[in-house]
Amino acid sequence: MSKRANWGAVAVSLSLVALTGCAVGGGNGGGSGSVDDVTLSLLTFETPNLTASYWDDIIARTSAKVPGVKIKKIVAPSAEQRNEYTRQLDSTGALPDIMVAIDPAGLAEGGKLAQFGEKELADWTSPTANSFNGKIYQLPTNSQTWQIYYRKAAFEKAGITTPPKKWDDLLAAVDKLKAAQIKPFVIGGGAPDGLGPRWTFAQLVADEVYAKDPKWLDKLTAGKTDFSDPLFVNAATKMKALAGKENVDNLSATYAQAQEAFLKGKGAMYPMGSWFPASPDKAQQKEFGAFPMPTQDGSLVLPVYTGGGLSVSAKSPDVAKAKQWAIEFSKLNADGGARYDGLFVALKGYKPPAGLPPLYNTTLDLYEKAQAGGTVTPSFGNESGVPALPSGFIPKVDAALNDLLNGRADVDKFVATLNTKFKELSK
Repeated sequence: MSKRANWGAVAVSLSLVALTGCAVGGGNGGGSGSVDDVTLSLLTFETPNLTASYWDDIIARTSAKVPGVKIKKIVAPSAEQRNEYTRQLDSTGALPDIMVAIDPAGLAEGGKLAQFGEKELADWTSPTANSFNGKIYQLPTNSQTWQIYYRKAAFEKAGITTPPKKWDDLLAAVDKLKAAQIKPFVIGGGAPDGLGPRWTFAQLVADEVYAKDPKWLDKLTAGKTDFSDPLFVNAATKMKALAGKENVDNLSATYAQAQEAFLKGKGAMYPMGSWFPASPDKAQQKEFGAFPMPTQDGSLVLPVYTGGGLSVSAKSPDVAKAKQWAIEFSKLNADGGARYDGLFVALKGYKPPAGLPPLYNTTLDLYEKAQAGGTVTPSFGNESGVPALPSGFIPKVDAALNDLLNGRADVDKFVATLNTKFKELSK
C-alpha cells in the first residue's frame, strides 16, 4: 500500500504546494537546460496502485521523449480530492499546466483548458468522448467499468454456488453470508477519500436510472426532474438495503484500508472499479471473481466511463509543448495503465501486454459482453462532457451517502440533501 499525503481537508494552505512539487525528468537530462526549455507543472494523485515511484518513472520516460520539458510534479491530497484541489489551485491563479484525470466540467466552459484538435486525437478509438459541445479538453485515453468483485471461498462457505444475477438473488446471497458469519461487503467510506459508497451506488444508479432513462441527466440539468424522481429513489432505497452498516465490514475505512481488508479476507464482496485486478498478487488472482451489479430482471447493465486522460491549461507557458507531452505520456503509459490501473486502453490498434492479471481479463470480458449484448451506461459521478453534474456536487453526494449508510439519514433525507446541494451549486 502506498503512502498518501495526510493533508486532511482540501482547504489546506496553498503555500504547501511548493513543498509537494518536485522536478522529475526534463530538458536534456543534465546540467543547465537550453534557453528553449520550459518547466511545466503536472498534477497527479496517488493510490495503492499508482504510487509515487510509478508516477516518477512514467514522467521521466515521457520527458525523455519530449525534449525541452521539465516537469514539476504536484500531488493532490487524495485521489478523491483532486477535482476540488484543481479548482482551489485555479482560484489562486495556479492551475497546473497538465492535469491527470480531472473532471473538465466548469474549467472547459470557462476557457481554462486547451482544446485538443482532430489531428491530435487521431490515434484514439473514441475521439469525441467527453465532448463539450463538440470540443475535447481531455484526452479520451481509456475506459473503466464498475462491478462487484467477490471472494470465491466466502461464497463457497456460505453455500452460494453461482454469482447472483438478479436483485433478489443478491439479497439472498447477503442473507447466506450473514448466516455463515461473513460480512457481505467491504466498501469503506472514510476520509480523506470516501469513494467506496459511491462506487457501489453508481452501479445501482446505472441499473435503476440510466439504463431505464438514458436522458435522465439531461432532464436533471434542464430542471425537468430532480432526485426525488422514483427511478433515483429506487436506487437510493436499494443502496440502503444492500450496504447499510450491518452488511459492511467497516464504513469508516479509507479506500486503501478497505482494499487491504478485502485482500486479507475480510468481507465477501467488494464493489469496485476495473482497476482492482491490478491489486491481488499472482497467488491471490485465482481467489477472486467478478460479476455485474444484479438488476431486477437479470439483464446485464454496466456503468462505464471513457476519458480519464490528461488535460492542459490554456495558460500554460507553452501550450503546444504541454499537449505534446500529454499525448506522449498517454501512449507511453498505456501498458502501465493496463497492468497497474486496470485500464481498458482506448488507442487504435492497441494490444494489451502479455501476462496481465487473470482478473483483468475477467473484468474485460464483462465489459465486452455488456457492449455486445447488454446495456452500457454512464457512471454516476463520472459522467463526461455535457450535460454534467455541477462542480463540487459529487463530494456532497459522498457525504450524504455516508450518512445514509451509517443511519444518520433515511432515503427521504438523502434525496432532500441532494436536491438542496444541487440547486445551490447550479446557480
